[in-house]
Amino acid sequence: MSEQNQYLLLWLEGPMQAWGHDSKFGVRDTLSFPTRSGVMGLLCCARGAGGPQTEWLEEMAVSEMEVRAYARTDRNGKPIMREPALRDFHMVGSGYDKNNPWQKLLIPRSADGKAHTAKITHRYYQQDTAFAVALKVTAEQALSLEEALQNPVWTLYLGRKNCVPTELIYQGVFDSAEALWSHSEQLAEQKQRVLSYRVVEQEADGEVLTLNDVPMQFGLNKRYRDRRVTLLEAINEEV
Repeated sequence: MSEQNQYLLLWLEGPMQAWGHDSKFGVRDTLSFPTRSGVMGLLCCARGAGGPQTEWLEEMAVSEMEVRAYARTDRNGKPIMREPALRDFHMVGSGYDKNNPWQKLLIPRSADGKAHTAKITHRYYQQDTAFAVALKVTAEQALSLEEALQNPVWTLYLGRKNCVPTELIYQGVFDSAEALWSHSEQLAEQKQRVLSYRVVEQEADGEVLTLNDVPMQFGLNKRYRDRRVTLLEAINEEV
């Protein structure tokens, strides 16, 4: 392999994925594609890296990232319409015995210490989706991440811990973007999927979004900065 930059391919596929970028406690949303913060969190799980990770995140912040979404096809090879986001809800603080000293600690309380009734949180998920994520990294980073993804320290998941991958996430390191996307297309074809849309880190003739999803610090005091991306529908371009 070249000593210059390498291209790392991640394949993110599963029955549910959740890539929140602007969630509040009561409503946990999801974008229609993986966020940079979610991908960096996944890589940290593979590395077994907890805490702020400020130095590593600063190194990775300059790595270019592109996402391609692949839709299922019908018997005639035509793309099947995307499934709408699944909305689930969770009860927080219900069913606890206030007379039990340990269970009492799990009952939601206001700032003044008064007990509240159970809280309902709404959570959204992408259904039956598959994404190819390309990361342009240094040769040293590629070697380290290749080892981590093939021998992850912590469990890997697709945004939230209940989103289990159904395919190997690590799909190789390549010398060029062209070689990476060629491999991605072959994998999609084997799975009877076709390109649906792309998300690139540059302004182009498509839907331009500003996301606050570039992690500068993880841990208890998380910090993020903005980036601009463009969503390009496959039907509007030749890929």
